[in-house]
Amino acid sequence: MRMTFFPSTAVRLAFGGMAAMAVAMGIGRFVFTPILPSMMDELGLSPAQAGWIASANYLGYLVGAFATMGAWAGGRERSMMLCGLGASTILTAAMGLSESLAAFLLIRFLAGVASAFVMVFLASIVFSHLDVARKTHLQAVHFAGVGIGISLSSVMMALIGAFRAPWMDGWFGAAILSALGLIFVAFTIREGPVRFAATYAPEPALPRDPALFRVIAAYGLFGVGYIVTATFLVAIVRESDAARSFEALVWFVTGIAIIPSTYLWSGFARRKGPATAYAACCVVEAIGVAASVWIGGWVGPVLAGILLGLTFVAMTAFGLQAARILAPQSPRRVLSLMTAWFGVGQIIGPVIAGLIAESTGSYFVASMLAAFVLLLSGAIVRPWSR
Repeated sequence: MRMTFFPSTAVRLAFGGMAAMAVAMGIGRFVFTPILPSMMDELGLSPAQAGWIASANYLGYLVGAFATMGAWAGGRERSMMLCGLGASTILTAAMGLSESLAAFLLIRFLAGVASAFVMVFLASIVFSHLDVARKTHLQAVHFAGVGIGISLSSVMMALIGAFRAPWMDGWFGAAILSALGLIFVAFTIREGPVRFAATYAPEPALPRDPALFRVIAAYGLFGVGYIVTATFLVAIVRESDAARSFEALVWFVTGIAIIPSTYLWSGFARRKGPATAYAACCVVEAIGVAASVWIGGWVGPVLAGILLGLTFVAMTAFGLQAARILAPQSPRRVLSLMTAWFGVGQIIGPVIAGLIAESTGSYFVASMLAAFVLLLSGAIVRPWSR
């Protein structure tokens, strides 16, 4: 019998999922945020160029999500998930080996594809086993990995900053953390998804329900609104009157806030419904986005980090739940459409914000517009939340 430190398969897979999410999402996708200010200072990158690099990653994620559709990976989910983690680790290190904008765009695009592979195939493994074990509450452990990855990378950046190391060391350090996480995942996730009897009946077309269309549109606006702060928050700290020592702290509290966020909001969502919970998260997050530039010093960015962390992972879950309720016969179709619109929002958000910041000389206007977009997203959903 294989020895294990975990009391059950479900717990083992939940913690394996947590580590994989930390590598692919917390580090693979979001370590760019704390490293970005040093890249801008040392390489002379403009806010617009930084926005293009960020958007390349989100474009890769969108392409990767569509590439995972279909049955081509059936029976190979674990190997594809591990390949995605390995690619994410290698591509993270590759970012420190070039100073070319073209190379950055290509690497971050490919890293986005890798993170999508991990996200999709990992979820198919972990969630299927949690469903069978009737321990879906452990999904909160799985999603906590995003916050853990962000927190670990912020501590790493604080150490790098203390030694005044160059920007590329941030990418190399992140690659080391990713490699350690990959090893942990390989030992804890040892099986593929649970197989059920195949049903080949195609899903019906999505219902022509105005409420559903508004939820989908709101989800796209959410992609635009949150990603501005998620990309430029640490850069906002650097251009403020706060000391640079607070840069790592701001990103650290963002990650810490993410860890319990899904659990903290779940009770409210059960009582009021996922659409109402989504709308409430929009308001809370909009306050944080506005605070990042409205309140001076370190207070505004720290508040922004806390409120961003407390909401954006939960909003992702609640938006998808609301759509599934409105299209119960077509879960895969509505998930694909929601993911596509969210991906489009993530792609255009950093580009627009970077161009605005470059033309105005600060992130104030871009962040306030992002806050407005989040409020609009919540307002679109709220009237149909009952």
